[in-house]
Amino acid sequence: MTVAAESERIRPRVLIDCDPGHDDVLAIGVAARHCHIVAITTVAGNSPLVNTTRNALIATDLFALGQVPVHSGAAGPLNGSSGGFATGAHGRSGLDGPLPRTPSRGADGDDAVSFIIETVRREEGLWLVPIGPLTNIALALRRAPDIASRVTGISIMGGSLTHGNVTSAAEFNIWFDPEAAAEVFNSGAALRMCGLDLTHQVAADGRFADALSAHGTDTSQFCAELMHFYQGYAARTQGLTGEAAYAAPAPLHDPCAVLAITHPELFSIQRLHVVVETAGTQTRGMTHADTRPWANPAEATVDVVVSADGPRAVAMVLDALLL
Repeated sequence: MTVAAESERIRPRVLIDCDPGHDDVLAIGVAARHCHIVAITTVAGNSPLVNTTRNALIATDLFALGQVPVHSGAAGPLNGSSGGFATGAHGRSGLDGPLPRTPSRGADGDDAVSFIIETVRREEGLWLVPIGPLTNIALALRRAPDIASRVTGISIMGGSLTHGNVTSAAEFNIWFDPEAAAEVFNSGAALRMCGLDLTHQVAADGRFADALSAHGTDTSQFCAELMHFYQGYAARTQGLTGEAAYAAPAPLHDPCAVLAITHPELFSIQRLHVVVETAGTQTRGMTHADTRPWANPAEATVDVVVSADGPRAVAMVLDALLL
């Protein structure tokens, strides 16, 4: 696509619900470049709510989103459990790697659920982009079922058609609050799912952080330091050191849920019936998809993003962060 054609691409209106998280910050950067961000809401997940809200506010500073309202939401899963935070991937702060920063402003409110409902009812053509646990979205749909048919769609980073990353069956965002995920998947809303099968096709090695660092701006340097930490974690989980660690692929999970809206030509989609397992001893948090060739297409409920042009998608994320 030419530069002129890219500039004429329609910028979708999005509300990002997130738990930053290194890849959440990258996703916000991609959305800042290619979407109109109507609002950001936060949820506990990668880190406790106080951290994820602070980190979202840091992201608004990084990407000059000072006009975008930020509202904090659920501090834990629907079932009241404490969950388990992703400190290995994201550190104690949720954004380990760069020197700590203090955001220039505070959150605009602490009732994300009411804010999501009000925003969906007010905005035409809105996408919800939840890239953390689905607690806020489930609570909003529970309180206001009408919003399921009012949104253009819900583009989710979560789930998997094959294996998990917290357990053998469950991906983190769904595992953290499977009851919430089940309510969202059963809501009747138009769902687009970017699971681990897809996001592991969009992965960055050490060259990604080097390119950001070489660009030399405050934003690109901060993102480079995020990626050094994040890609280092990916290398450790694969048991790699030295030059092999530099080449270790780090999946850019959350940006996929943005790019699946803004640049759908980078992806292929299969419509499937997907349910979330909430009771299985070994499979709690699993997104179970009916992939049988003879499955009834009338029962298919989710547009599952199954493949990507990985190099082009990574290049799109990098380009968005070179500010």
